[in-house]
Amino acid sequence: MMVLLVSVTVLLVIISAAQILKIAELSAISKGVKVYEISEKDNRVQAVLMLVFLVFYFSFFAWQYLKWSHLMLPVSASEHGVGVDSLMNVTWLFIIPVFIITHILLFWFAFKYAFKANRKAVFFSHSNKLELVWTLVPSLALTVLILYGLNNWNKIMTPVNSEEDHVLIELLGQQFSWGARYAGDDKKLGRANVNYIEGANFMGIDSTDNNCKDDIVVKGEFHIPVNVPVQFVMRSNDVLHSAYMPHFRAQMNCVPGMKTQFNFVPTITSKEMKKITNNENFEYLLLCNKICGAAHYNMQMNIVVESKEDYAKWLSSQKKFGSSLPNPSEGGALVETQK
Repeated sequence: MMVLLVSVTVLLVIISAAQILKIAELSAISKGVKVYEISEKDNRVQAVLMLVFLVFYFSFFAWQYLKWSHLMLPVSASEHGVGVDSLMNVTWLFIIPVFIITHILLFWFAFKYAFKANRKAVFFSHSNKLELVWTLVPSLALTVLILYGLNNWNKIMTPVNSEEDHVLIELLGQQFSWGARYAGDDKKLGRANVNYIEGANFMGIDSTDNNCKDDIVVKGEFHIPVNVPVQFVMRSNDVLHSAYMPHFRAQMNCVPGMKTQFNFVPTITSKEMKKITNNENFEYLLLCNKICGAAHYNMQMNIVVESKEDYAKWLSSQKKFGSSLPNPSEGGALVETQK
């Protein structure tokens, strides 16, 4: 009922305002005033208002920065993230001066060249030099930014050398949670498919694949060692998700029916980041950056970055997938393995 009353009130206010404007227009017409004709005085007023708006506009811009800049991400916690932040800073150096200059010129010209009855506009049809300048300058700027960004992109998209000491983790997105699977001592992830999802096997791991027996599956939180390359492989069980780890400057879509991947080297432990941010409650997070449904906002997983020793200790305490399979000696069903 309250919503209906508010809606009716708003509608009545709009109708009343429209009628008042109509009365004012008819009154002006009856007095011989040309209501739709913009006078030179009107133009001068609008020109001054342009300058007033310019001051307000940049004051608001500065206030926004001062008010919310503390919510920006802290220092990058990955090797390639330093390059990403550097690229962002270079982009700001390109964009902000252009933004400021063009808007000052826009509003200044609106003020300076307001309509005057005794002034005629100059007709300027074409200039090859001007066309060349505003084509080449943006092109060169974009070339610098693209090449700079491509260098960082290649670093996180080139798979880690399998012979190099690294951690291999599979991330699985599903409405509305994440799961992580670590490759075991064989450094290989067993087969997985949505057709194998049943009961506790939410990641759809194929139990007949020997490579999966030493895999480790975790939910809620996963750990990674500092200063060690981490190779991520990503899947989705249902709709499009996006694995987003903002503090590591990493993001990749998780696409149903296919695998995607990226890698990075974490450089700051969780404990160190707590000190850097002066926040004892700080946690690295894996988020979903695609609107995947009603509970999308709550789809997240904690990430713990720790020393190699602490990571090894944590990993050894986790249960291997093969240990949860039925044991024939205990009366369980025999698991057939593929040769």
